Amino acid sequence: MMYPVRLLLFTFYFCIPPYAFGQVKQNKKPNILLIIADDLSKTLPLYGDSTITTPGMDGVAKNGVVFDHAYCSAASCTPSRASILTGKYPHQLAEGGNLHGTLPLVYENYTYILAKNGYRVGLQGKGWGPGNFTAGGYKNNPAGQSYPSFENFLQNQPEDTPFCFWIGSNDPHRPYKPLLKDSLGIDSLKVKVPVWLPNDALVHHDLLDYYAESKRFDQTVERAIALLKKKGIYDQTLIIITSDHGMPFPRVKANAYDMSTSVPLIIRWDEHFMKGKRIKELVSLVDLAPTFLSAAGIDVPKSMVGKSLLGLLTSGKSNHERTEVFTERERHAYVRAGNLSYPMRAIRTNRFLYINNLRPERWPAGDPENPETNRFFGDIDNGPTKQLLLEHQNDPNYRNFWLWSLDKRPAEELYDLETDPNQLKNLANDPSYNKVRRELATRLIKWRSSTNDPVTETAEPFDSYPYYGGKIKGLK
Repeated sequence: MMYPVRLLLFTFYFCIPPYAFGQVKQNKKPNILLIIADDLSKTLPLYGDSTITTPGMDGVAKNGVVFDHAYCSAASCTPSRASILTGKYPHQLAEGGNLHGTLPLVYENYTYILAKNGYRVGLQGKGWGPGNFTAGGYKNNPAGQSYPSFENFLQNQPEDTPFCFWIGSNDPHRPYKPLLKDSLGIDSLKVKVPVWLPNDALVHHDLLDYYAESKRFDQTVERAIALLKKKGIYDQTLIIITSDHGMPFPRVKANAYDMSTSVPLIIRWDEHFMKGKRIKELVSLVDLAPTFLSAAGIDVPKSMVGKSLLGLLTSGKSNHERTEVFTERERHAYVRAGNLSYPMRAIRTNRFLYINNLRPERWPAGDPENPETNRFFGDIDNGPTKQLLLEHQNDPNYRNFWLWSLDKRPAEELYDLETDPNQLKNLANDPSYNKVRRELATRLIKWRSSTNDPVTETAEPFDSYPYYGGKIKGLK
């Protein structure tokens, strides 16, 4: 009578494919291709915005997995990219937490680990940065040795060697070329101005330029996919498409709101992962490095705080289900007297966003006037929309727009995403939300403690780290 039971157990354990349990069945290590945009929000058809068409990303998503709630670690280029490489949060990376900083070689990096395990590693375009990687001990960009193009890299790729390649687009980062949108034939009538920006013709055209570069990023995706298919390695390649953070507009980049930190994330690897599925679980880009290593059959270092997404990608289930994600920022640009930072810590759950502005006496977008650098509100990238806000700062019709993007903020911000998806009504002082505020503040403090956050009421190490952003008046 026991024999059928044993046979059943044998069938269960040895005949069911291992990816049903979140492990990847493989006879060969996968190629790994990361295609990362520069300042792209979820303003894409995959996420409900039909302003442009994106056949490149749509094609990967059709036979891959789309994440609806993926978040970067910081809405700033350098620290976000550092987190992707190391699987750690910016405040855990010393100088790596700042824009125009460096990334110390002491922090384990998935590209280096893969290289030590037989992978050929390369980079096209913008990798880690901006910053000075040699100051951290690197000889090449932490994302890999630079090549003129992905095609150039593949010309010398041995058939029996897996590769790890990073395609870093500069789209849709500013400055913009106004003629690009005309050459791409984008329908201007489809552009919708976010509610926190003035519904002005100038803003409308500024957004059109952003969408044009977003369209050009998708063309980068199309070319990379076409090359994989031409080489016959499309199905052998783990493909990841994402962005370092949100769009370069006021109240987005260098902030902690959803538009700042919620990013597109599409992942595909032929039969190993589910196809045409959407994942609703909260995930972070700190999870990418552990995912890459796990897919390659390499143990994830204990130093990495991110968690592999293989379980979600293979079965839709995870053994580390998240009830929240954490985001932050340290020093962005040199835009305050003394080159001071504006540290933020934030926790985002399915319903709420709680932000702790750790130095509320400082200007979040940079000083209104900074004689040291001759920059004003410099954490907002220069462009027509920013200029419009500055020119109308005394106009009552623009008052709210100015306050939302440029004014100082309280130490605590709390938003109910069900009733206020754009995060415009701060509920931190609303008595009916006291319990929620206290709970989220406690969870945020616990996370900061468990990840050894060095910023305290009296300590701010990110203010004193070297700034490698070029020659600036008054900068030593």
